[in-house]
Amino acid sequence: MTKNETEADCTGARHTDSMSMQECWLEIEEQKMRYVLAGSGPPLLLIHGLLGGLFCWRFNVPAFAEHFTVYAVDLPGSGLSKALPETDCGMQKQAERLLQFIDRLHLENVNVVAVSYGGAVALFLAARDAQEKTPRVRAMVLAAPVNPWSKFSSRRITFLSTIPGGYLLRLAIPFSRPLHQWALRRMYGNPKRIQSGAAQEYARLITPPGIILSLLNTLRSWWRNIEALRTAIPQVKIPVRLIWGTRDQAVDQRSCAILQQHLKDSSLVELPGVGHLSIEEAPEEFNRMVLEFLKKV
Repeated sequence: MTKNETEADCTGARHTDSMSMQECWLEIEEQKMRYVLAGSGPPLLLIHGLLGGLFCWRFNVPAFAEHFTVYAVDLPGSGLSKALPETDCGMQKQAERLLQFIDRLHLENVNVVAVSYGGAVALFLAARDAQEKTPRVRAMVLAAPVNPWSKFSSRRITFLSTIPGGYLLRLAIPFSRPLHQWALRRMYGNPKRIQSGAAQEYARLITPPGIILSLLNTLRSWWRNIEALRTAIPQVKIPVRLIWGTRDQAVDQRSCAILQQHLKDSSLVELPGVGHLSIEEAPEEFNRMVLEFLKKV
């Protein structure tokens, strides 16, 4: 076993046409976190969005694994990484867990690619890492990251973070499968690009009972985390590439201009006609932009 695997529990390699992957588990704060390990080269950490999982990177891991050692995680409370009912699944706490993940696997010069809510987690991660004597994160690519200046969905989040809103959400989720295709269509600029079976796979990710408790814990601390993010973002010192679809209906693209004002070293690439999930809707373009950026920094 390599130095990076000494504290992880990894199964045998699973081979695809283009690469081999290992499913691994690492105990963080007495809870097991799942991740997939693929490729070779410098470390690349992939952070999914809210109600997502490492499944979201299915079109990206093969391309990235040709150049990097890819670590695609299921954040605690997401995917197959179960969390105890009282677990704080807020953005700051998830960032702290990922710092532990990086430490435990002895990773250095880590590149990060994150989407949506995962982008906010990544910003907290980079801000906290910048305070270390020897920072470990070297560059980030953020696809439509959640940030304090986007007002999309703010009323919905505020309602769902209340006791009545949480109760309604718990009642609705078991009967929500007919809405999953509609919800996924809103995440795409062109719904015709949705791959067959994607809605069913997302339904599998969000319907387990424990996932809803984790989601509610995330929403209840949402605004506290968003306010903390205002302070954290200016502390990020590494190069950041922002990628945004021009038809994003989840995180307001107009917030990007303000976000860039607070990031010391950032640049923006737009994807015309693409929605919120650029990692899935335009994976070839997205992968190319990520690899070009990380090669240059």
